[in-house]
Order: sequence, then structure tokens, then C-alpha cells
Amino acid sequence: MMSVLKMMRAIALCLLMAIVSCNKEKEVTYDTLIKNGAVINLEDGSVSTAHILISNNRITKITKDIDANHLKANTVIDATNKFIIPGFWDNHTHFRGGDSLIDTNKNFLKLFMANGITTVRDAGGDLTSSVLKWRKAIENKELVGPRIFTSGPKIDGPKGTWAGSLEVETDEDIITALDSLQAIPSDFVKIYDSRISGENYLKVIQESEKRGLITSGHMPFTVELDATIDAGIDAVEHLYYIKKGCSSNEKEITQKLIDKEIGFWDAMPLLQSSYTDSTALKTFSKLKRNNVFVVPTLHIGRVLSYLDEVDHADDDYLKYMGLGIQQTYKGRIDRVKNASAKQVADRKALDQFFGELAFNLNKNGVALLAGSDSGAYNSYTYPGISLHKEMEAMVATGISPLDALKSSAYNGALFLKQDADYGSITEGKVADIVLLNSNPLENITNTQDIYMVLSNGTHHSKSDLDSLLTSAIVH
Repeated sequence: MMSVLKMMRAIALCLLMAIVSCNKEKEVTYDTLIKNGAVINLEDGSVSTAHILISNNRITKITKDIDANHLKANTVIDATNKFIIPGFWDNHTHFRGGDSLIDTNKNFLKLFMANGITTVRDAGGDLTSSVLKWRKAIENKELVGPRIFTSGPKIDGPKGTWAGSLEVETDEDIITALDSLQAIPSDFVKIYDSRISGENYLKVIQESEKRGLITSGHMPFTVELDATIDAGIDAVEHLYYIKKGCSSNEKEITQKLIDKEIGFWDAMPLLQSSYTDSTALKTFSKLKRNNVFVVPTLHIGRVLSYLDEVDHADDDYLKYMGLGIQQTYKGRIDRVKNASAKQVADRKALDQFFGELAFNLNKNGVALLAGSDSGAYNSYTYPGISLHKEMEAMVATGISPLDALKSSAYNGALFLKQDADYGSITEGKVADIVLLNSNPLENITNTQDIYMVLSNGTHHSKSDLDSLLTSAIVH
């Protein structure tokens, strides 16, 4: 009898505690409640209706079990029939072009936010001091724009192609360059291949590894891909270098490049004709095993490959670029105009090949990063909208919409080791959130059908985003 009484008391106590707990839940006032939204899990593609509670710009709770009417919040967003995903990441952008283009580059920040891009990875330029000022102003809510992770200046060899690069020729130069990047502090090390020697390229990666720094870049064609992976590279920008590693004759072709018998573009048909599935599979396996990310930049490749066929004079986004930016497009446009018929055809064949290569990388478990490569000098590849075009280009190869979405915020956060705070709709993470009117898992173009963006503790409605676009027009 006594044990029954004890049991009944225990049950009563549990019920009382549950009621108290529930009441406490009701008493809490959150900053924001997003109710009845379809939350997309980027890990597995599942979709579940839930309420998201936000305080201090963090996702405090995600729940299905509590009646939203019992929850208190300063701002309530009805997300019925809306799809909820992390804010988009553009994992390859550029702020550059010299002092005369500072204001125009600053204008890009509006374009990113208007397109739901809450984070960008600045992959090197000559406006680092301005980028750092913008980053601080955004953090302090003095400026509307995405969170910026930056490499600072690129590392290259003597007389490198891009202005502002840190030029390395000796071991001491490498130490000095990395010291200066850590002093910024930069978020990763970007290496460029215009003038750097193969030996110094590998040394930069190795020294960065010793310091615990994240590295990405272009690989000199005088280096084999295996050596780059073994040195500890964290991401490969663009697919030229992956293609090289898929050639059964990579060693021989590399030696011809070292001996200056051929150049970069001469190597392309040789690499393509010696591509073998068996070599490619070994390369994919090694990239995956070593957690190397790959940035395909498919959209810009397609744009540049078809400049001879597509007239961009009436592109809507030109009105946001300004004449200064548009003038930087001239170099690439002129190269196309002066190219032979064979060169044009080869470029289009390469574009097709890269699409297939991106598909096979993804199929074999290599982590991709969606990056637009937008910015000055990259003709008609517009900040903001080009990230959506990049995901569309991925899906056009056969990559699933889920994996294309994953390559933006989810993989972007993993690459920069920021996944504890970003990359998914998860309790405890920063509330960088995009609400869509339509399901992007069904059609990737639905990423552009934006209802609202939450970023840096601010809610941007569709009308707010439209106003940002209007204010970004360069008169």
C-alpha cells in the first residue's frame, strides 16, 4: 500500500513539475517567433513544420510540440507555407579594383543582402582596409550587408597579376606574408598562381598548416595535384587544377610545363585527352579523404565561354555596376573578340567538361562550395544574383537541389570552421535565416523567391529587400 502511495505521489510531483515547466515556457518572452514554417534540414533534405524561437540573435528553441499561441515574442512572423533555410553563403567573391572603385564595391553589399546572401567569403583583392571597415560597420549595424570572411591580400610571386598581392620569393618572404595576414587577422590564406613558383606555393601551404591556418587557391601548373593535397591545401578554387589531377599523363605534362615547352592553355587539350575514369576516381577519393573542398565556379565559366553568343548589353544588373566596374569587363571581352574559332570552341568544350567534372566530384563525395567569383574584372558575373545562378548551374549538371543548397551555407561554414555558429537551422546557432515562398528542393530557382531575410538581428521584409535593390542603382 505504501509503495502505491509513493508511486502516486511521484506521478503527481512529475505532473506538477511539467505544469510549472510549461508555465515557465509560457512566461518567457523571446525576441522573435517564426511560427509554422517548413524547416529544411540540409543534412538529409527532410522538411518539418516547426516554430523557431530567437533571442539575442541566436536560435533558442525549435519546437513542434508547443502551441504557438502560448509563446510570447516581441516580433511574430507567420511562416505558414514558407520554407526556412540558412542564409545563403557566396563562397567566392572579390572586392577589388583600386581606390576609384571603393564606393562601387561597397554598393555590392546591398546586392548580396537583397539576394538573401548573409555571408560572403572574400577571396582576395586590393581593398582590404575598406573591407575591414565595412565588416566592422556591418557588425555594429551601421551598414547593411553580409557577414564578411576575408583572405585579405592574395599571396603570389614577384610581379603578380593582381594589385595588392603579397609577393613571395624567399622563405623569409613567406614568413613575413603569413605574419601580416595573421595580424589583420585574415580568415584564410588565398594563394594565386600567376607568378609564384611551385616550390614556394607548397611551402606557403605547409607553413600555413603549421600555424593552423586555412588555405585555398589556384595551383601552379608546375605542381601536381597530389603534392598540393599532401601539403595540406583546404580548398581548390576552380576546376582547372582538379582536371589536371585526373589526367593519367599529369606527371609528363607537368614536366613539359616546368621546362616551358608548353603553357597553361596549351596543356588543356592534353589534360582533357588523357583524362581517365580510374585516375579521376583515385583523385576524388584522395580529395574526399583529405577533406579538401572544391569551388567549381560553373556560372562564370558558362558566362565567359559564351560571350561571343550572348549580348549582355541589356542585363538588368548592369544598372548596379556603374561605369567603373563595367570598364573592368573590357579585358575579357576583348580576349573573346580576338580569339580564334578553335579557341572559342575549345573554351565551350571545356565548359561542358567542367559541368561533368563537378557532377562526378559531388557524386563521389567531394565537398563542393558554391561561389560566384563575382566582382570587378569578371565580366557580367554580378554580385548577389550570381550565387543563385551558380546553384542553378550545379543542378543543371545533375547535382541535386539539396546538394546545391548544401554547397552554399552548410559547406561554407564547415570549410571556414564556423559550423558551430552557422550553416544550418539548429538550436544554439546564429539566426541567419532566409524564408522562401516556394520549396527550393523541388526547383532550385525558388531560392530567388524570397519572403524575408533575418541577418545580424535585423528582419528584412521583401519590401525592405526591394528598397535595398533600388538604392543600389548607380546613377
